[in-house]
Amino acid sequence: MRAVMCKAWGPPQSLVVETLPDMQAEATEVIIDVKAAGVNFPDVLMIQNEYQVKPPLPFTPGAELAGIVRAVGKDVTRFKPGDAVTALSTHGAFGTQARMLADDVMPMPPDIDFDTAAAFFMTYGTSYHAVVNRGQLEAGETMLVLGAAGGVGLAAIEIGKAIGARVIAAASTDEKLAVCREHGADATINYSTDNLRERIKDLTGGKGPDVIFDPVGGVYAEPAFRSIAWRGRYLVVGFANGVIPKLPFNLALLKGAALVGVFWGDFIKREPHASQADVATMAGWLKAGKIRPHISARYTLEETPQALLDMAARKITGKVLIIP
Repeated sequence: MRAVMCKAWGPPQSLVVETLPDMQAEATEVIIDVKAAGVNFPDVLMIQNEYQVKPPLPFTPGAELAGIVRAVGKDVTRFKPGDAVTALSTHGAFGTQARMLADDVMPMPPDIDFDTAAAFFMTYGTSYHAVVNRGQLEAGETMLVLGAAGGVGLAAIEIGKAIGARVIAAASTDEKLAVCREHGADATINYSTDNLRERIKDLTGGKGPDVIFDPVGGVYAEPAFRSIAWRGRYLVVGFANGVIPKLPFNLALLKGAALVGVFWGDFIKREPHASQADVATMAGWLKAGKIRPHISARYTLEETPQALLDMAARKITGKVLIIP
């Protein structure tokens, strides 16, 4: 087998691809022949020791995959060799084979291909948990999505539209905003040319958005929060900008607004039955065509460093995959 290896904390350029012995399954493990692996922003942070999860060195990055079961451990009864599956873990996906705990593996939904499966669960799972469970977005409300052209941003747009909300997408280029409109955004804001607060005011008639979905952080967080509607919900999804904002708490008081944390990774561990119900809902939406992952690029295993560099530089729209 071949795998991307992180041997020391550092930038994507420090990753190497190595040939290793084929994996053997321990009692509760599943070995998967990887057909496609999703690239996510936490992968960029993890290899640089900047993420809350810190695997021991050396390790293979990559948290999301789809493939075919190669072997199972003696205590695994839910899967057998030949099954098509998806898997989510903290790392291990960027290789021709992956070792996953059986509890982290799911049967692949019928009627979708490996690429779609590998691009689906982490982004849509995060965004569904944020918008539906934490943001309590309702039909007729307005949601502002920051960083809207990224994977979780586009997923949030589609989920908002599936609920029946009005969605405003904010991104840094007209090209990215065009992709947002293709995925259902009702209105757009270009950070580079628009005054964020004035544009939000114009698009909401001065009311402000009921929900703000923020996977970016950085300089746009405070002006966005200042623009939120009365009883609005500000969803803290991540910090792709690299800067954790420091918000004045009086803003929450003045608007009767809530600052709501979103940690999907812990949610699926702490509330597995609820997360499984979410997945079932999203699978139904996927089958009905209400949501569709936007895959903008595919990289080989050797091109993994470039995929992570492009992710870090925010050159990516939607989702990109590693095809081992």
